[in-house]
Amino acid sequence: MRKILITGGAGFIGSSLADRLIQDPKNYVVLVDNYLTGSPQNFPDPTYKNWHFIKADINRYTDISAIMCAHRFDYVFHYAAMVGVQRTLQQPVQVLEDIQGIKNILDLCKNTGVQKIFYASSSEVYGESVRYPQDEVNTPLNSRLPYAVVKNVGEAFCTSYQKEFGLDYTIFRFFNTYGPKQSTDFVLSKFLRAALKNENITIYGDGSQSRTFCYINDNIDATVDAFYNNYYLNDVMNVGNDIETPILELAQQIIALSGSKSQIVHLPPLKEGDMRRRLPHLSRMKKLLNRPLVTLEEGIGKMLTCGRFND
Repeated sequence: MRKILITGGAGFIGSSLADRLIQDPKNYVVLVDNYLTGSPQNFPDPTYKNWHFIKADINRYTDISAIMCAHRFDYVFHYAAMVGVQRTLQQPVQVLEDIQGIKNILDLCKNTGVQKIFYASSSEVYGESVRYPQDEVNTPLNSRLPYAVVKNVGEAFCTSYQKEFGLDYTIFRFFNTYGPKQSTDFVLSKFLRAALKNENITIYGDGSQSRTFCYINDNIDATVDAFYNNYYLNDVMNVGNDIETPILELAQQIIALSGSKSQIVHLPPLKEGDMRRRLPHLSRMKKLLNRPLVTLEEGIGKMLTCGRFND
């Protein structure tokens, strides 16, 4: 049986990954989370018996060392992180504490026989990019914000531990990902909840800044395929969608698809953290999926029918 640890396992992407992995009876999955942004509401189906949750803070060595030494995991998905643009801008020192968690996980991986670590990085490492689409090899990492710097540092730790200790890794650079479990701290789900309540949808600036939006199934299909088939060993893969959507257009589309009476209200632009564009190069991800990506209209439709944004 494969013993798998998912840090940040009560979060949106971590719990969605767990949902998929526990469908294989050969996997036993332990979820770890401190509930900073995760929630028990995201836990997998309790009828599956091959998963377990432990509340712990991976930034505290005593917390995570007891868990990893007891279970001796084969694989680790390190997805725990402080997330959310406003939260990370308002608490930049706390963001930097995640570096200690990265070191804790990597030290324990190399000392407890972990075969491979999968590290959740972010499109934020590209910063305000100088080339598009942003590819894993040739696009310079231009990160300045604390959250982005921490993700960049985590990537450097992964490559360094592989060189010095032989600990294998795969780095996933996640671009905007959305799905039914996503909290309303993030733009698409925030807009959707407001639309369903017929409340104003607020946009920073004129809304011309663009993003790409990856539906969670595309994210999980690609990352799980990389896991099972050992693709991109000691390498990096962008995980996202490659259709750019201006934020204003996103708001308009959500209003139309939901039949909302919401009005769009423009606020002053953010002083920092709101990059003009995001556009990943996805040749590596698409080789794994070998199917079309979920369109934004399809994904919003799935969000509207899930029932989690009506509260």
